[in-house]
Amino acid sequence: MKKYLNTLFVTTQGAYLSKEGETVVVSAEKQKLLQVPSSALGGIICFGNVGCSPFLMGHCAKNSIAISFMTEYGRYLASVHGRINGNVLLRRQQYRAADDDATRLPAARAMIAAKLHNCRSVLSRAVRDHAEKIDAGLVGKAADYLAAAARKAQSASSLEELRGIEGDAAGTYFGVFDNLILAQKQDFQFTERNRRPPRDNVNCLLSFLYTLLMHDVRSALDAVGLDSCVGMFHCDRPGRASLALDMMEEWRPVIADRLALSLINRAQLGGDDFKKAETGAVILSDEGRKTLLTAYQKRKQEEITHTYLQETVQTGLLFYIQALLFARHLRGDLDGYPAFLWK
Repeated sequence: MKKYLNTLFVTTQGAYLSKEGETVVVSAEKQKLLQVPSSALGGIICFGNVGCSPFLMGHCAKNSIAISFMTEYGRYLASVHGRINGNVLLRRQQYRAADDDATRLPAARAMIAAKLHNCRSVLSRAVRDHAEKIDAGLVGKAADYLAAAARKAQSASSLEELRGIEGDAAGTYFGVFDNLILAQKQDFQFTERNRRPPRDNVNCLLSFLYTLLMHDVRSALDAVGLDSCVGMFHCDRPGRASLALDMMEEWRPVIADRLALSLINRAQLGGDDFKKAETGAVILSDEGRKTLLTAYQKRKQEEITHTYLQETVQTGLLFYIQALLFARHLRGDLDGYPAFLWK
């Protein structure tokens, strides 16, 4: 399982990836920049003008190493995956569950309730640690609302009701998100969630992290043998990895949002690390992107206690563990899906 910890990020423009024995070689201008064993990798993400040999793509596909291609500034383009692992019986059970509200709705409720619980934990921790620096009353009130919304989500009678609860709760959470930004307010202010394209530094940061999160969650689902395009909460749509979006909900506040806040509040990223394109989109600079990728990889190596397993695991393994637990639920080994709760 250790290989799911490591993602190779390639940001050098004009770089070319190739296979040499059982290793991945990164070259640029006919010089070898890096050589790593493929067995140490769980995924490869290429940004911008980065090429990849067919032999390496075939090797990675055979060994369940997902390769994702992004624009230079982090917009997802495409992925290369090998054969789906696992057996067809698991995927058939997944398809049946997606068509059966009696199975689909409880799983969706668990995922969204966990997301709202984790959002509340982010706000509650801010009140606990920084009450003198923020509007503690406003943030505390939002945390209480999220706690009530999580309870409502657990008893939602339909997917439509659940989506309404989630939408209202997300508005409340992001409505106080700016309070959690404690430093560099001249460069980092948050008024609302916007994307496609992000129009301010904070939204740029969040969107980039959500893209990285999507890669890791989708890779974990594929490794277990689940179909990442058939979800429980998000509607099916051509080209959409609905199940990956479902399971991402648990991780957005815990991993992406908290990391974004840490990078800002600790001044690891500053206003100079962002620039605005002619289209109005805000994008990360080369140095800013490298700083973020390094921090994301380090975050995945941190240890955390899994509330269901009651074991200490590295954060980078959580996606794979949750995919396995969801597969066990579909097989009938678990009565319900035990979503991850951060405390």
